[in-house]
Amino acid sequence: MEKERTHYNRSFKEHVVKLSYERKHVSQLARELGIRSNLIYPWRKEFEEYGNGSFPDNGIQKLTQEEKELVVLKEKMRKLELENEILKKAVHIFSRD
Repeated sequence: MEKERTHYNRSFKEHVVKLSYERKHVSQLARELGIRSNLIYPWRKEFEEYGNGSFPDNGIQKLTQEEKELVVLKEKMRKLELENEILKKAVHIFSRD
């Protein structure tokens, strides 16, 4: 008989991570909260790496701030390239006359 997997929400994970930095013993904190201590360490690592972008919902990609900026800049570049192509075609059409 398999035990059903427990899912913890974002606020709980953030609370646990913050408490883990305040406490001396992570295992004691885990016992108090009724979770396994080996869950806390990956949560801490993720929080250190992604900060407020940590623990997203299912299907949402975790991105660092730099990666988010890169996505935005790539989208702007794509739009500008499209506009440039449209302008080139317009100049070509109007220069025929």
